[in-house]
Amino acid sequence: MTAFAVISDAVLIPFYPQFFLGRYGVESAVHVGAYVAAISIAVMCTLPFWARLSRRVEPLHLLVYTQFAAGCFSVLSLWAQGVAAYWVLSMLMFICKSSYLLMYPYLMRLEPPEKHAGTIGLLSVVVHFGAISGAVVGGFVMETWGPSGSILAMAAGDFFQMAVCFHLIRSGRMVRVNAAAAPAEEAVAVAWFRKLRIRLSILRLALVMLVFDAGVYLVRPFFAVYWQQVSGQDSELLAGAAFAIPGAVAVLALFINARIRASGGRLPNHTSGNLLLGIAGLLLQAAPHVELIVIGRCLYGWAVFQIVVKLDVFLFRMSTPQHYAQDYSITNFFQNLGVLLSSFAAGAVVERYGLSVPFVLGAIAFALAAVLARLLLAAPAAEPQEASVTVREVPARAD
Repeated sequence: MTAFAVISDAVLIPFYPQFFLGRYGVESAVHVGAYVAAISIAVMCTLPFWARLSRRVEPLHLLVYTQFAAGCFSVLSLWAQGVAAYWVLSMLMFICKSSYLLMYPYLMRLEPPEKHAGTIGLLSVVVHFGAISGAVVGGFVMETWGPSGSILAMAAGDFFQMAVCFHLIRSGRMVRVNAAAAPAEEAVAVAWFRKLRIRLSILRLALVMLVFDAGVYLVRPFFAVYWQQVSGQDSELLAGAAFAIPGAVAVLALFINARIRASGGRLPNHTSGNLLLGIAGLLLQAAPHVELIVIGRCLYGWAVFQIVVKLDVFLFRMSTPQHYAQDYSITNFFQNLGVLLSSFAAGAVVERYGLSVPFVLGAIAFALAAVLARLLLAAPAAEPQEASVTVREVPARAD
């Protein structure tokens, strides 16, 4: 279900410049950046609402209605005559669609803390796999059926998620989490100042995530166009495949991590080391040579996977099961703020300085994230079972 959600999201992400040009004749890079930024605003503002609502309504019940609404808005946008109408309908679609992010904290509540790292890695790969499939499928759909086909592909993904949730509920396979929340919350109730310490720790982590995600998303909106320019190939399918290389590397990284974990070895998840690797990958992609871009995307994909897993493990160590959705919505807010800033910056930077500059700025953002991680997350992390933990109380270092 998560894979289909990501696929339906990724169908258009690498192709918004071609989408707006082909459907509405809009070729402004700033417009594309603003649209991607608006998506981030919609998600960051509505996820906290869905997280709060999920404490009263079982997440799967909620998703049945929200994904149905997202699919309907997506289909309606097919008949949008102008850019303004498409903006309104597609933003309503993303507002409803964002509720699928609740599945992440929901699944983590079902897993014991000692399995969180493996589960996060698996879900991260599912997300990357979805990005791979979405980019390739998106390129194929755009090339074969045009922008209208891409809209229908996104709607199909929403209706599929609704059907999966409905099936799980009707078949009795749904695990209720709200019924057990009240007594569990009483058992782990902590003083208000200890809760404040947890929130401050979450905010420190969220700040690192903001800068890191800004670096990641700076290079995404215009990568397909950049690849087509450097390679001299107009194929959207080939551009989608190049866009998906980091996702393929993430699958390999998950396999390697699983083998190392099974043998009791040390995982290659050194935060500063992986950020430096990511910087090298981004700078290689700035070079106008296909071979260097491919090598750079491999290094970048490895680094991003390891860092994403490490930061999410920190999050769930600091939080408590009853607050997973709420704390996740906080970090997600900052992550989307990073996406928002980078999307605006990407459009303006590309229009003024060219397509390769976002890679250099992404490398600078990674360097800043390395400094912040060293300063804010360099102390030991919290025990997962305890609610009163801060970053400075956990036994592992950020790097």
